[in-house]
Amino acid sequence: MLLTITYTGRGTSDLGYLLYKNPNRCPQAFDLTFGMAHVFYPEVTDGRTTAALLLDIDPLDLAKGKGGAEGLFDYVNDRPYVSSSFMSVAIAKVFGTAMTGRADAHQELSDSPLELSAEITMLPCNTDFAMLARVFGPLGYSVSFEARALDESFPEWGESRCVDLTLRGSVRLRDLLRHIYVLLPVFDRHKHYWVGDDEVDKLLRSGGEWLETHPERKFIVDRYLHRQRDLVGEYFARLNDGLEEPEEKPAREPGLNAKRLDAVLDALKASGARTVIDLGCGEGRLLSLLLRDGQFAKIAGTDVSQSSLKRASDRLRLETASERTDERVTLFQSSLTYKDRRIQGYDAASVMEVIEHLDAARLNVFERVLFGYAKPRVIVLTTPNRDYNAVYEKLTADEMRHGDHRFEWTRSEFSAWAEAVAARRGYKVAISGIGDVSAEYGSPTQMGVFELCE
Repeated sequence: MLLTITYTGRGTSDLGYLLYKNPNRCPQAFDLTFGMAHVFYPEVTDGRTTAALLLDIDPLDLAKGKGGAEGLFDYVNDRPYVSSSFMSVAIAKVFGTAMTGRADAHQELSDSPLELSAEITMLPCNTDFAMLARVFGPLGYSVSFEARALDESFPEWGESRCVDLTLRGSVRLRDLLRHIYVLLPVFDRHKHYWVGDDEVDKLLRSGGEWLETHPERKFIVDRYLHRQRDLVGEYFARLNDGLEEPEEKPAREPGLNAKRLDAVLDALKASGARTVIDLGCGEGRLLSLLLRDGQFAKIAGTDVSQSSLKRASDRLRLETASERTDERVTLFQSSLTYKDRRIQGYDAASVMEVIEHLDAARLNVFERVLFGYAKPRVIVLTTPNRDYNAVYEKLTADEMRHGDHRFEWTRSEFSAWAEAVAARRGYKVAISGIGDVSAEYGSPTQMGVFELCE
């Protein structure tokens, strides 16, 4: 199973920086639950560089259920040879940072369209071959493919349903990776893992804006979620803020909550944190994203609501989780305004849309507990921007977005609070917005990333 990505132009050897895989360290091996992934560079020149991702899968391990997973395959199967959901998982594992678009000193290059081509060997195409162009074409690619005979010795058997697919276009590397990551399983009906609620989260996160405006969105969503009507319905309901998708309704922007989850996850990944605690975790949406990312070795979630913790446990399937998951994830009831030694010892803490539910008079206690007592190296905190409320037609001037909000800060108020806390507690803070940007009112959500000073 092979994927190659080729960058042509000037300075193409910088592809290694964008992929976070040094061309001079080849091959590089990565252990996966279903086999091994290898990264190497067949060619590296100033004008053309190719990176290859090769998967080595043992069909006997698949049948037996390697790593404690349930065996989902017959002993004789095609999985080691075809590009499928295994490749998608490997892309997320091996090129996860590249998919976020973070490139540090090479950020400008990462944010720019590049002349890229991707070759995917033996992609099962369990639909009309014309769908390859209808799915990849609107994303800016020229699409070509080569179909093969089932057996050259028996031409009467006809063509295989597998093709060697080539995509070429001027796109950002992160977009190319996300497109392949989502769309490979669309053409191969067989996923090697259970398709559940977390797949909706993944599709909302990785599909982003490109999927919402895609002319074949219904086909992609239906195939990606294995035609499970409840999951397809959940996708469109969450995408459209709880409304089923009308046939004639134009595609909408991703929901603010999805954008917020992406921004917080990206900030936590960029921090290099290995252990994270989500304070006020609610139903565990962020926890489910953290759990699927191998960067995070230890994950904890706390909430004052026992029912929310139960829903988080159900979302994470902790009752039937593997021993490894049990070792990684902890849920417990706690309050943001009480010292609890269980919140200590984490590299990073996330506090998403929580502090506005506290009485303003209790913020000094919250500060002492989180910034003084727990004192993680990184704190990612989000809260509504009251300035942006003027954009919402249904809100009057004195209304807040939620009936349980005790306050909502303007941008200047949040900035003043965050900078004062950082100064008192030995942190530095970077403030940014999340969501659509209004020239006058900013973004609907404001985020502060606090980093402990050395």
